[in-house]
Amino acid sequence: MFKPKFFLISPSKLILIIIFIITVGCQQKETNISHHTTWSHYGGSPDQSKFFESPGITKANVGEMELLWSYPSGDDRFYFFSPIIVDSTMYVLGKNSSLIAIHAKTGEELWIHTDLSGITRRGINYYESKDKKDKRLLFTLNNSIQAIDAETGKSILDFGDNGYVDLREGLDREPTSITRIQPMMPGVIYDNLLILGSAPGEGYFSPPGHIRAYNVVTGKLEWTFHTIPHPGEYGYETWPKDAYKYVGGANVWSEISVDSERGIAYLPIGSPTYDYYGADRLGSNLFANSLVAVDARTGERIWHYQTVHHDLWDYDLSPAPQLLTVDKDGKKVDAVAIATKHGFVFVFDRETGEPLFPIEEKPFPKSEMPGEESWPTQPITSLPSFTRHEVTKENLNPYFSDSLRQDWLQRLDSAKSGLYVPPSDKYETIMMPGALGGANYGNTAADPRNGIMYIQTQEYASTYRLNKVESPKNELTDNDVDKVKSLYGSSCIACHGPNMEGGAGPSLKNIGHHMFYQEFRNTVINGKGVMPGLVHVDEASLKALFQFLGGDPERRSFRRGNQQAEPVDGPVVASGGVAIPPDAQRGAPMQDYPEDVDHPENRYTTDYGLDWPGLIDPPWSSILAYDLNNGTIKWRRPIGVDSLYVQGDESKGAPNGTQRKGMVITSTGIVFATAKGGKVYAFDNEDGSVLWETTLSNETNAQPSMFTLDGKEYLVINATSNFRRDSYDHSKKPGAIAKGYVVYGIPDKK
Repeated sequence: MFKPKFFLISPSKLILIIIFIITVGCQQKETNISHHTTWSHYGGSPDQSKFFESPGITKANVGEMELLWSYPSGDDRFYFFSPIIVDSTMYVLGKNSSLIAIHAKTGEELWIHTDLSGITRRGINYYESKDKKDKRLLFTLNNSIQAIDAETGKSILDFGDNGYVDLREGLDREPTSITRIQPMMPGVIYDNLLILGSAPGEGYFSPPGHIRAYNVVTGKLEWTFHTIPHPGEYGYETWPKDAYKYVGGANVWSEISVDSERGIAYLPIGSPTYDYYGADRLGSNLFANSLVAVDARTGERIWHYQTVHHDLWDYDLSPAPQLLTVDKDGKKVDAVAIATKHGFVFVFDRETGEPLFPIEEKPFPKSEMPGEESWPTQPITSLPSFTRHEVTKENLNPYFSDSLRQDWLQRLDSAKSGLYVPPSDKYETIMMPGALGGANYGNTAADPRNGIMYIQTQEYASTYRLNKVESPKNELTDNDVDKVKSLYGSSCIACHGPNMEGGAGPSLKNIGHHMFYQEFRNTVINGKGVMPGLVHVDEASLKALFQFLGGDPERRSFRRGNQQAEPVDGPVVASGGVAIPPDAQRGAPMQDYPEDVDHPENRYTTDYGLDWPGLIDPPWSSILAYDLNNGTIKWRRPIGVDSLYVQGDESKGAPNGTQRKGMVITSTGIVFATAKGGKVYAFDNEDGSVLWETTLSNETNAQPSMFTLDGKEYLVINATSNFRRDSYDHSKKPGAIAKGYVVYGIPDKK
């Protein structure tokens, strides 16, 4: 048995030892944050903290920041792409979905790889070998992983199978039946691995969202973590027998964070299918809606915590887990914190998964839907929530017209609202927050050193009512038509006109006769030209809309290969990525349960109920500093500009003001944040006071980035989106900058 031994140490030696320990500790802390000096990942670094060492831009001089240069995107498309910067090169997306390398100080084009339509929308990954001889960009393109030489812009053909890896393989489904699997986010690089999530869709029978890691050089699949466990695996008993054969989702469609020193990846896993009715997945459903820590080298589970049991509300874990060091009860603890769509913050010991603040299982209402068994309790943290959880007559939007207010007062009489109220087909449920949060992807950041997490949040309700899924039919029911008209009115009418005859967008009259369903579906989900993607439209609504526009969802295209792209000016080095051979046997998507599994007689669905972003009283969107040392909200400020209800009053925030927005946190105590209306703020990290702000000529829907070049620091923002549903349009003002990437900094003194 080991017995401790004690030695007598002279006071002088003891002092030397203490000095040595302090010195080593300081050096270790410097090592921990050294990778925050570049922006070679979507969130700056593998930890996705959006934290940046910026000694040159301080609270004293940030007010001097100006637009230094811009790079026009060269078309009229919306881009959600977040630039990465390596050495003196910035990588952006523009010119009809071309990947472009530009000089980070001047915007000079270095190379252009054109026609990458279908590329991961929000960013790419950068990898370089230790000897810096191999520098490559990795991304997903039309359900494949591909690699491009970062210096030449040309495809790397010895990656994977002649230049690509098929992401449809290895997902417990017939690969040819999978039409959608690649993630919206770029994944994360750890050592020589690309750790990747997915976006398989949220309808019945969507593919499972298993997390996979691929070798960045060879493309070889190195490990898979089954988010829906297989027989014999941990968590299998939390599902019905053989659920892995038909349940989908439970995916990471957002940001995976990695503790590079410990080699731990933190997976914020989303909801299982179907989002709002789970009679075919009775149980708590691990690892859906769970924060899971896995060994980044092997994918082996270390610990997990489920934030929603048997989710019926689409409460994905979508914001990035934040890795911070907190001072808890006088001790420094390396922690991981996750903010949720429904307004809670959960904080855990990074290595053990032990909660740092108490979490209590509390009872909630029972579902009354046939076959459904909602989980009797849900975990509620002792930390204060950052959103409201109920829509009442008292907190309705005070700017509603009298008639609209009366309509809503009557609607609330027959509806139910409140945290974890199960959806129903008998009455409407009004969830606050709804499908878009709360906090959503890109909406968390941190200063890893001091235990402060920053959260962007919005008070956005969803309205739900379940409807039975009917057998496939050729004609639309009255209910289908009502849903289509609601979808068209909320998402399409502004551009395509009240009669579908066009306006800002083209006419949609009988467009279904001129295109196949898959092309239509990809356009709606991913966007095209000035049209943004509508990622939350469910499959049933998409098919109904296509039928409403004269199409037949079952008519299939036999076209293969890349279509002719529009010509691009500049130093073009390649086009189209690696051409993927056509599938000789492309099958239909999975549409029913396997014959050998038990399943409920009926299925139910609802839309996402996103028609009312300003349903309750302001502030509608906010940014806040959450002090995780003591579990308090340090400060909170409204963000974004609204013109729908309060005509530009910035004290109210903006409805839907933080969706697709982001932050950068600097070592000098500045919180840069973007918000609806083209707003860019610099907040003081101590009290949230505004140190600087500007208004972009075009809306931003991407994560901002920072970089240092030749000793000078820059903030770069993708400003390529249109202002929608607003009475203002800054792109029309004198001196407006063309759509593109705008770079701010402190001008050189003359």
